[in-house]
Amino acid sequence: MRYTFGLIGSGNMGGAIAHAVSQSLKDGILADHDPQRAQSLAEALGFSHGANEEVAQESRYLFLGVKPHLMADMLGAIRTTLAARAEPPVLVSMAAGLTIAQIQEMAGQDYPVIRIMPNTPVAVGQGVVLYKASANATQEMVNGFLGLMSKAGKLFPIDESLMDVGAAVSGCGPAYAYLVLDAMADGGVACGLPRPDAVRYAAQTLLGAAQMVLETGKHPDQLKNEVCSPGGSTIQGVRTLEQHGVRAAVMDAVIAACEKNAALGK
Repeated sequence: MRYTFGLIGSGNMGGAIAHAVSQSLKDGILADHDPQRAQSLAEALGFSHGANEEVAQESRYLFLGVKPHLMADMLGAIRTTLAARAEPPVLVSMAAGLTIAQIQEMAGQDYPVIRIMPNTPVAVGQGVVLYKASANATQEMVNGFLGLMSKAGKLFPIDESLMDVGAAVSGCGPAYAYLVLDAMADGGVACGLPRPDAVRYAAQTLLGAAQMVLETGKHPDQLKNEVCSPGGSTIQGVRTLEQHGVRAAVMDAVIAACEKNAALGK
C-alpha cells in the first residue's frame, strides 16, 4: 500500500474530511467523478490524485465520500480491485442511512468498516464525527482511524441504531446554525449595523454560547435564564422567538432529517 488515506468522492463533505486529515498526514490520494475537482483539492492539500481503482488498490483507509444512492454502483465498479488486494482495506463510509452490513454487501466481502457521520466544521478542526466500527474491525484499526481524524474536532462512538438521529443533530446541525446566524445578522442590519459587523458579531456570539455549554456543563435553559434579566430586552426577544415557534421548528427539523436519513438506507 502506498497511501494511508484514500478518498473516493471529493465533494463538500469529503473535501472537509481531506482538509482535516491533511493537517497530520501527507500520504493520501483523492479521486472523484470530476477528476479536475480531485486534482485541485489534492494539489491544495499536498495529496496525490488518481482514478477510483487506484485509490481502492493503494489505500489502507478507504474513505467513501459518494452519495448514498451512488454507493452501490461505485463499490460495484471497484469490487474486483478490492478483492484482489493482498491486505483488505478498512472502508470508512460517511453515507447517511447506509448500514455497515449494507456497505459490506455492496463491496462484496466482509471488509472491516467504520461507519461515520461527520459534519463540515471538521475542515476547520471544530467538527463532530460520530463513528461505529464493525465487529471485525480491530482496535488497532480503530486507533489508526482516530489518529487520522485527530485534527477534525471531537469524535464520539455511537451505537449504529442511533446513527441516523445523531446525524440529524450534528451532521445536519451546521445548516440550522447558519440559518439562525444569518437571521441574527439580518436583524442587526435591519437596525443599522453594517453587514460584515453583524455577521461577525452573530458568529462569535453563537461560538461563545456553544463554548459556555461545553465548558460549564450547565443546561442550555439555565444559561438562557441567566441572560434574561427581569423586564429586560433579552426576555422580550426570547418571548418573540417562542411566539413564532422557533423551538418547535428546530425540533421538527431534527425529526424530519432523522426520518430522511432512515429512508436513505431503504
